[in-house]
Amino acid sequence: MTWTQWLIFILIIQVIHGLGTWKLYIKAGKQAWEAFVPVYNGIILMKIINRPWWWIILLFLPIVNLIMFPVVWVETARSFGKNTSVDTFLAVITLGFYNYYLNYVADVNYIENRSLQPNSSGGDWLSSILFAIVAATIVHTYFMQPFTIPSSSLEKSLLVGDFLFVSKFHYGARVPMTTVGAPMVHDTIPGLNKKSYLFNDDFETRKTSWKNKLQLPYLRIPGFEKIDRNEIVVFNQPADTLRDMNEFKPDRNYYKPIDKKTNLVKRCVGVAGDSLEVRNGYVYINGKKNELPDRAHLQFSYLVQPKTNQFNPKFVKDRYDITDGFGIMNAQNTYYFSAISDEALAKFKNHPNVASITPNKREKGLRDPDIFPHDPNYNWNVDFFGPIYIPEEGKTIDINLDVLPLYKRVITEYEGNTLQVKGNQILINGELANTYTFKQNYYWMMGDNRHNSIDARRWGFVPFNHVIGKPVFIWMSWDGLKNPRWERFFTTVSGKGKATSYLIPFLVLLFGWIGFNKFRKRKKASN
Repeated sequence: MTWTQWLIFILIIQVIHGLGTWKLYIKAGKQAWEAFVPVYNGIILMKIINRPWWWIILLFLPIVNLIMFPVVWVETARSFGKNTSVDTFLAVITLGFYNYYLNYVADVNYIENRSLQPNSSGGDWLSSILFAIVAATIVHTYFMQPFTIPSSSLEKSLLVGDFLFVSKFHYGARVPMTTVGAPMVHDTIPGLNKKSYLFNDDFETRKTSWKNKLQLPYLRIPGFEKIDRNEIVVFNQPADTLRDMNEFKPDRNYYKPIDKKTNLVKRCVGVAGDSLEVRNGYVYINGKKNELPDRAHLQFSYLVQPKTNQFNPKFVKDRYDITDGFGIMNAQNTYYFSAISDEALAKFKNHPNVASITPNKREKGLRDPDIFPHDPNYNWNVDFFGPIYIPEEGKTIDINLDVLPLYKRVITEYEGNTLQVKGNQILINGELANTYTFKQNYYWMMGDNRHNSIDARRWGFVPFNHVIGKPVFIWMSWDGLKNPRWERFFTTVSGKGKATSYLIPFLVLLFGWIGFNKFRKRKKASN
């Protein structure tokens, strides 16, 4: 729905609320009209049920409000003496319409100073769990989200098995667009393998399904940073049409809302307004070779011919820090190494069993059909790509049939326009167009593991409305289940030089705080 449609929907809800509670407001010593005034009626209701005024804010937060509305319905019933298990069940199962029964039929009296404590230990546990979920959902949605590195596309900077905290507030937290879903999970409920949100993912009916009308328009709380070139960014994969990103041949395309597309982490090598080109695997920005931070380590794939023996995988990993997969690819015992850094290459070529090492790079002008923009007029591949202009909000470009493949998805999918080609003419929203002005900023996200990363070279630009946040902290890291990487615990993602672990200082502060609290309690007890 649009913001106007949501405003009308909210006003309708206010009328429904007023009609179902105005007599209850009177019994609580309030005025009938106070039940109908938007927002104000919520503040008055919080006073009636003896709850803090700021609860009204929680009722307007998507996902969180799915928990808070049933709580308020139950609290309203209890404020008028209806506190049995049956009353609680009816308040929830009727979606709050139990208040109509209390308002028009039941003979109830307002209990002004009722106890807010649950009547049983089970109720106490339930209350604690609900508000723990509410608090965690708010932190997860608007401040900091945990994230696990699933692939080696940023190997050496971020490793498979790293557990990150991703800041939502650096670039500005997005208000969830999907309003009905399970809290603190992404697109799938763990263990059940079921979709975690209410949405019709069929492409043909995506604009007419009532479920999709519940989507909020895109809105982002202002941040205090812009995305800088070469920063690591977490974002939603813009071209995600799969049910499962590990299943590359699904039964059909699955249309997803922006905030439920697959989460990815890559390095932003090009920002809005840049001209980007890949030459022999290296990125050039505005004609100059891109200089990565010192913690970044580019990796390329190589063909390695041994002299005699096969390589010992564990020795190669431990000695040369070659962590991505490798194996024999032909009868001549030629090895394919999917990723080797320059530092590892300098050492590995001196291995006594190495006869030759050959870079596995594509030729310039040899088209890869899997590479953006997936058009036969663009003979690009992973090693030779571009140049390409990265769209900037408010900037206007000339649009013609030659450049249209580069920006067609931007114009239609990301910015919501209709586009038709009639002969040599381009029609945008039914009107002849020779230029196009972009509505938002776009970014170019790539992995440092240049031959083992599915990134922007496959699917193009990342719109700003797909950006989730900035990884800031590695709080835990495991190389398999039995091998903790202690040196990576409590380290920063960005910065110069080798990352420093703050695990020991954290543990010292933690145990010091625990000890201080115990000492303070003993001192109070002795007094």
